Amino acid sequence: MRAFYLEHPDTFSVEATVLDRRGDAVLLDRSPFFPGGGGQLADRGTLTWAGGRLGFAGVEVDAHGAWHRFAGTGEPRGTVLLEVDAGFRRLMSELHTLAHVLNALVYTQHGGVLLTGAQLSADGSFRVDFDLPGADGAALRKLEGSMNDVVRQDLAVTAGYLPRAEAESILGMFRSRSVAPPPSPDGLVRVVEIAGLDRQACGGTHLASTGRARLARILKIDNKGRHNRRIKVGVGEA
Repeated sequence: MRAFYLEHPDTFSVEATVLDRRGDAVLLDRSPFFPGGGGQLADRGTLTWAGGRLGFAGVEVDAHGAWHRFAGTGEPRGTVLLEVDAGFRRLMSELHTLAHVLNALVYTQHGGVLLTGAQLSADGSFRVDFDLPGADGAALRKLEGSMNDVVRQDLAVTAGYLPRAEAESILGMFRSRSVAPPPSPDGLVRVVEIAGLDRQACGGTHLASTGRARLARILKIDNKGRHNRRIKVGVGEA
């Protein structure tokens, strides 16, 4: 079974059944919560049942499944209502979409350079690190205009799946030097495509098109070691 938040990206409220409990965590038969990963923060939200309401605090995965941790006291049981903070999810999807746009521009303009790190932030900013020794800061700042051109073009953002071996055979499908999204339970790799611009493996959430993002600003460019160049980008008030 593929992740609910990927198959139903616009569903932020679902009923689920508590299968088991341990400490501050419950095992559920389904969940709309994105657990975090790949630089994207975990969803925010709540679990409500007859005995009260708790805030979502994270996910721990083991052989039994995904244990959802909740902050507060209480023992959820039976049927529960899970509600994702839709505004926060949208922010993460917006930042992740813009990060793909920036990654695509750097990748094509700098000879297939790889990511060395990425992080989305709750303040409406994100940073991406690239292996770009000697890159000119002024030239990198010009990417702001190119990013916003892509936003204005309102390119469709879609997702599909490929067998792992096939994905690995495609140049540029995996953009990080050190990590890669794990395959789904059926052995397939999720691929996110921005029409006419980019195609890469990714397990995060995104907007349906680039035009749904706000215009972006490059806030800062730093040298992080001999090779890494960090580009920090903000939207809104960030």
